[in-house]
Amino acid sequence: MKMTSLKMKKILDERFSNPEFYTSYKRNEDSYRIEWKESKQGMTITLPNVVSKYNKRGETAIDELEKHVLEALRIMNEEHTLSGMEKNIYPVIRATSFATETNAGTTLVSKDHTAETRVYYALDLGKSYRLIDEPMLEKEEWTYDRIDEIATFNIRSLSNDFKKDTVADNDFYFVAKQDGYDASRILNEAFLEEMLANSKGQLAVAVPHQDVLIFADIQNKTGYDILAQMTMKFFAEGSIPITSLPFIYEDKTLEPVFIMAKNRPEQKK
Repeated sequence: MKMTSLKMKKILDERFSNPEFYTSYKRNEDSYRIEWKESKQGMTITLPNVVSKYNKRGETAIDELEKHVLEALRIMNEEHTLSGMEKNIYPVIRATSFATETNAGTTLVSKDHTAETRVYYALDLGKSYRLIDEPMLEKEEWTYDRIDEIATFNIRSLSNDFKKDTVADNDFYFVAKQDGYDASRILNEAFLEEMLANSKGQLAVAVPHQDVLIFADIQNKTGYDILAQMTMKFFAEGSIPITSLPFIYEDKTLEPVFIMAKNRPEQKK
């Protein structure tokens, strides 16, 4: 029997049957929302995506969804403090299209990074993390500079092990520790400078999604084409996509570039 959004809604109604939850379905958006009745905090699920995963993986997909949603709701309903948790604060890279406010209208703490990316800050809670918002800072009288300094220090403390692959005389390095902060390592300037010092050609960097950081030591025109195809592939497959545009790293700056087939890159205007 073919799964539909309405059938999926009924399954989710059963899974999230809890007197403390309020669930709703928006037919025009084909979305399903679960939130805490008291605080109104919650999350919205795009039903066609769930149906697609169900058609591929069956009940396992719904089991995983339920697990992730309940964990997210649990975190939303807890009081979190920053003081004493300094070692658990990290920066996270997101696309500039990523929301700067929560659904409840609370401003998330963030700063500009490049034309394609923005930096947010996360409180690591083990299995998941919570993005830090302005009320959390105000409650503890922290400044933006302080949270940025702490998060930047912590990202430098993470290991930067990578795997190397050479294609058509171009060297590619992949950082994929699966710790939630792979892309965030692009903020470790010492790491970027180290990779630049060891590059033979032009150094390019890419953060197609949250769980990978790619360095490319481009030594010929073919290298640009390979990097462009690679970045697009990773971007399409990532669970939290960031940008399909790679960056050229030089003079301590990251410049997003369009890479034209069989041509050197052109800086994004």
